[in-house]
Amino acid sequence: MARTRAQDFEEKQRGILDNAAQVFAEQGMDKASMAQIAAHAQVSKALLYHYYPSKDALISAIILTHLEELDTAVEEADDPALPPHQRLRQLVGAVLETYRGADNQHKVQLNATPALSEELRAEILSLERRIVRRFSVVLDQINPGLNTKERPLLTPVTMSLFGMMNWMYMWFKDGGRISREDYADVATTLILEGIKAVR
Repeated sequence: MARTRAQDFEEKQRGILDNAAQVFAEQGMDKASMAQIAAHAQVSKALLYHYYPSKDALISAIILTHLEELDTAVEEADDPALPPHQRLRQLVGAVLETYRGADNQHKVQLNATPALSEELRAEILSLERRIVRRFSVVLDQINPGLNTKERPLLTPVTMSLFGMMNWMYMWFKDGGRISREDYADVATTLILEGIKAVR
């Protein structure tokens, strides 16, 4: 007889992912062990392996869950009816808000993806590209001259914006003198003003 899923399956699963992300972020991907993660999550190793049969499966689940939440937030924030500069600001705000409380997951994504199998990396890359594409579409509307065969600058400009957002966790502190909303305005302004000079 097939084993039925516990009512709190998703809650336990999320608790494991959050605790594992913290252990990976603090210890590093190589040093962190499944035993440490189980202890930190206050579950047995048997239960941990029931949810995630390997460290790679756990790492990929952390990254994919993080990216799926980001993709959903960006999709919900995207409003093609808005003027492009306002649309861009909403997308930037959605990313920075989704990053709130997700520094550990973000560190795992940035540091662990290259070590995963080709199949898992491909799945992660597909999600990342979908998220990035929403931004590049808007940036192309703002400055169509970025996307020429002679000098294709749309991707570098788009990834420069993601650089500002993705490495924010290195210096930003919630409750500090600048809010996420403030920084969303700053990042958007830097791109909007800078993009005018890119030829």
